[in-house]
Amino acid sequence: MMQLEQYIAAWRAHDVAAILATLASDCVVIESFGPIYRGHDCVAQWVSRWLAEDGCVIDWTIRDLRTSGEGETAEWAFHYRWRGEEKRFDGATIATIRDGKLSYLREYATTAALYDWRGEWQQTFATTVS
Repeated sequence: MMQLEQYIAAWRAHDVAAILATLASDCVVIESFGPIYRGHDCVAQWVSRWLAEDGCVIDWTIRDLRTSGEGETAEWAFHYRWRGEEKRFDGATIATIRDGKLSYLREYATTAALYDWRGEWQQTFATTVS
């Protein structure tokens, strides 16, 4: 199992220790929502607090996972609940691996539902680029 697969499996299991076991002690994790978490202590605090505030990974499915040299990339679908609100989005992760651990991990998320373009933009795109 690749490191990103292990990291995502630990999140699905809601297992803080398993999440930390995938990360270098001086890791940098950049969440798609904006926060940057530096090091095990910060990541442990973030994950513990998120879980305590009704955070629940309902599903996190990897659609494509690639490894190249010292890194891994993955495209995925994320389904979660936080503070009573259930949401889904597609995203991607770019990760750097050092000594068998994730040392840098950055997530990106889609900002609207995906759709096939047929000559017209959906309202969400049209309002963000005007």
